[in-house]
Amino acid sequence: MKEMKYDVVVVGAGIAGPIVARNVAKSGYSVLLIDKKPAIGTPKQCAEGISIKVFEKYDIPYDRRFINREIYGAKLYSPSGYELELRYKEASGVILERKVFDKMLAYYAAKAGADVLARTEALDVIRKDGRIAGIKAKHEDETVEIHADVIVAADGVESTIARKAGINTYAPPHEFDSSYEYEMLIEGYDPDLIHLWFGNEVAPRGYVWVFPKDEDRANVGIGINSDNPQTAKYYLDKWLKENNIPAKKILEVNVGVVPVGGFVKELVKDNVLVVGDAARQVNPMHGGGMAEAMEAGTIASKWIVKTLEEENLALLRNYTTEWWETDGERLQKVLKVRKVTEKLSDEDLDLFIQILSGADAEKIAGGDYGEVIRALLKHPKVILSPRRIKLLRELL
Repeated sequence: MKEMKYDVVVVGAGIAGPIVARNVAKSGYSVLLIDKKPAIGTPKQCAEGISIKVFEKYDIPYDRRFINREIYGAKLYSPSGYELELRYKEASGVILERKVFDKMLAYYAAKAGADVLARTEALDVIRKDGRIAGIKAKHEDETVEIHADVIVAADGVESTIARKAGINTYAPPHEFDSSYEYEMLIEGYDPDLIHLWFGNEVAPRGYVWVFPKDEDRANVGIGINSDNPQTAKYYLDKWLKENNIPAKKILEVNVGVVPVGGFVKELVKDNVLVVGDAARQVNPMHGGGMAEAMEAGTIASKWIVKTLEEENLALLRNYTTEWWETDGERLQKVLKVRKVTEKLSDEDLDLFIQILSGADAEKIAGGDYGEVIRALLKHPKVILSPRRIKLLRELL
């Protein structure tokens, strides 16, 4: 059996894993990044939209090789067809090509000094003298033992390594969404905006999206609560049919499970850290997790470097503390919003989008829920409904 030794082994080359590997390798430590897929980034499980701010914030090149299109805002559609358009003068986001983007993140980690191995599946942790000393993995058809001082579980929703290390990642089925997406040819929608449709009959607990990749090509998908008796595909196909959109030019089909709550409480156990989807570090409202994974990876890598510098594993626990005091606290507030929006009727959604269409779109476009709620609470149809007032005040 082949044996390897590194300061850090990172399991999973999605978003969080390569960020950790790159940052730690930059500090001069030996890092191995592994991924079970033969081609990093494939298949994608993502609508591929992300804020333009992440490139500078997380030191990622703005590389046209993985940017399909710049986006200038969003258009929201209520169940009865009322529209709210939020448009910026400058690009606010981009639609990525995740297959290229993920591979390039791994490339940046390799350029920083990390070793990278695709088609390498983590099978278990190695325990020695009562502590975790590394992982057992399968590379091609060969079993390998990878010994490391620090292990990072960035291996997605079902995280084998977090589970084997004894980190509690359990969340009930209601805290997950099921998603289904076609990359397809579609016309008639402004390609400079992302488009989102809401409604309890349209997408229970979630929404339908059209994220343009070209003038006539887009990711067309849906997310619904995973404990729904119907499938996400059922609702997406129904929406396409009702909107007379022929599903005859489908280039790709992607299916996934998205955590939208159930954040992992203890992100560290001994010398094992959990990041990204494995830690449920995803925005509970829109189900996006790329920026959240970058933030968690950045915090985790900072504490890994300090731990290695001072040879003190106890310092790793500061990752849990810092994440919960910063992004964790923010996401808890977003989760609260999600739980309230689950109680909204289609009539509520119609009214709210009507009201916000007449409000100061510039103020609410930034996603400041406080501004949105205050705008809604001023409207007579909200003021005259004790139920709506109660729901909205739960958010303040």
